[in-house]
Amino acid sequence: MQQLTPNPGKNGVIEVGGVGYLRLPVKTHVITDADHIADVAEHYVKPHLIPGDLVFISEKSVSCSQRRAIPLKDIHPRPLARLLTRFVYKSPYGIGLGIPETMEMALQECGTGRILLAAGVSAFGKLIGRRGWFYQIAGYRAESIDGPTPYTLPPYNECVVLGPENPDQVAGDISLRLGCPVAIVDANDLNSKVLGASDRSVDRALLCKALKDNPLGQSSQQTPMGILRRAD
Repeated sequence: MQQLTPNPGKNGVIEVGGVGYLRLPVKTHVITDADHIADVAEHYVKPHLIPGDLVFISEKSVSCSQRRAIPLKDIHPRPLARLLTRFVYKSPYGIGLGIPETMEMALQECGTGRILLAAGVSAFGKLIGRRGWFYQIAGYRAESIDGPTPYTLPPYNECVVLGPENPDQVAGDISLRLGCPVAIVDANDLNSKVLGASDRSVDRALLCKALKDNPLGQSSQQTPMGILRRAD
């Protein structure tokens, strides 16, 4: 059984509300659409669990198991996608919808009308010095799209990965296999969000704070799953 240690550059313990929590990343094989995510969690995570644990799983690993990683070569951006991409804020922390291929997938996932409305509202927001309105209108499906980066684990460095389908249901299915609460999370170097939870016992606000520095990493760590455990 593997020894669970923090990823390089990440702290193993974080304090939230005066309570210390261990964040234990779990290394797996490279997850593909040949895998069932609950099987992967049961194989790699379950042997490490103790009562009181909560398991958190990266949304990208769930998406990859659902065949929602689309090779760049299979995406053919329309002219509208290329046009809209020119107005996207280019973040140093990720591609987002900043390339035609990710924008094309946003148009397909959310609908052209919704993306155009979001773009219009976003443009107005920028005029008055407000950011973030685009994703408030476009919604989860647009915000959860991940583009390829040089540091992304192959073969996903040449794919656009969409957000997972039915994250609450997926978390519930995994929870039944593991016997503990499960959350599907989207964490990066800017923030963290809980996309799905197995039940109401999952404190989403606490979990977001506990994962604010992205302890799973997002490059070659190959640790798409983790355990949150009280340090006391």
